[in-house]
Amino acid sequence: MLKSIGIGVSNSNSANGDMESYFPVRAECQADVPKTRFKPKVGKTLSERRWNAAFDKDGRLDIAGVLRRIQRGGIHPSIKGVVWEFLLGCYDPNSTSEERETLRKTRREQYNSWKEECKKIVPIIGTGKFAMTPLIAEDGEPVESNGIVDPTSDSDLDKKVTQWKPSLHQIGLDVIRTDRALVFYENEANQAKLWDLLAIYTWVDDDIGYVQGMNDICSPMVILLEDEADAFWCFEHAMRRVRENFRSNATSMGVQSQLGILSQVMRVVDPKLHQHLEGLDGGEYLFAIRMLMVLFRREFSFVDALYLWEVMWAMEYNPNMFSEYASNGTHDAVATKLSKKVLQQYGKYERKNVKNGRTDQKSLLAIFLVAGVLETKNKKLLNEAKGLDDVAQIMGDITGSLDAKKALTEALKIHKKYLNKTNPNRSKVWNQYVHLYSGLEKGLPSFQSPLVLPMAVLCVGLYLARN
Repeated sequence: MLKSIGIGVSNSNSANGDMESYFPVRAECQADVPKTRFKPKVGKTLSERRWNAAFDKDGRLDIAGVLRRIQRGGIHPSIKGVVWEFLLGCYDPNSTSEERETLRKTRREQYNSWKEECKKIVPIIGTGKFAMTPLIAEDGEPVESNGIVDPTSDSDLDKKVTQWKPSLHQIGLDVIRTDRALVFYENEANQAKLWDLLAIYTWVDDDIGYVQGMNDICSPMVILLEDEADAFWCFEHAMRRVRENFRSNATSMGVQSQLGILSQVMRVVDPKLHQHLEGLDGGEYLFAIRMLMVLFRREFSFVDALYLWEVMWAMEYNPNMFSEYASNGTHDAVATKLSKKVLQQYGKYERKNVKNGRTDQKSLLAIFLVAGVLETKNKKLLNEAKGLDDVAQIMGDITGSLDAKKALTEALKIHKKYLNKTNPNRSKVWNQYVHLYSGLEKGLPSFQSPLVLPMAVLCVGLYLARN
């Protein structure tokens, strides 16, 4: 769990346990890091005791109960890593302890096999050291790096190898900048672990390769999970959710699809602000790229960012995730009405999407988080933003000042508002109500009963409340 930090783990039932004891900050950096707002709370935060009690005798997990607890108060630091493995779909909550142990062993073997494969090409991998200078020159010839000469072989001619090597020193440069305020990364071995993991992930996913920002998503997994292979698979599953954001070419970035959805959401929930931003040439919402790419890592303290992620993943949780990942499929549309018991196994955000027939997985909660932040800055943006530089400055000022819990609450409000305004059934009912009211105003004979208006208002109110 947190043994890799090199400190003891305190009793998880301590309500106000000092987060610094789990994620200590270097003394010289304490004045510069954002204030941490998250504190574990008895009765709300998922504790180690509650987590262990959520498994039956065979090891099957009561995911519905776990999701409720996480959505109320996050996860205690002592168990974050192992809980994240379930939230991200690494394991099926309906699997037994024995089945999970078998899968864990298989995955560790696979990771170690990839690591050995990479080590044959770049021997520095797995040594506790890492590269920060190019391993391959512009002419494709190997160069010395960190005292180790990259071997020449026929495999160097392979396209995959020649694409992979240039990214390794960039990973190294990013590693030394990653969460450098944390005591954990004062240890070069821990930095090397992060470098190894990112290097191997880049080798495996050669379609997209390495892109800056992946280090920010990977770092918490390295800190939370002691076994490197377990950290890799946790990161790999986290990347499945955001991987397309990192796809880019000379003319476009993958994250633009989410920016397009954000633009659509803002056009619906706050047309005045959207129009204002469009007038400033900000209608493409490029200023939100960083928030979506690294899931608000830079806007919150380290601890608050972890809290935001886990609550967000719990809210987005889909019980079919593991089986669909295992089959390399995608979430299928729900064709039948799900029972209340089954619906409780979905996160509250995903449950709302399923109820409304929105199963395309495109409207991720992160988009509504950005929309919520924009709404909280609505007046400032409308009154003070005269150009894109002003927008960037106003949005930049939120760094370190956001409250993760309030941000999530606002995101859910925006999501509900968006669904209300785009749900065709609601529009139909509302149009019928408008027609009825217009008939009453005009005094048409068919609308003369004194009971028509109160009954109509009651029916529409009940419908909207239920939906």
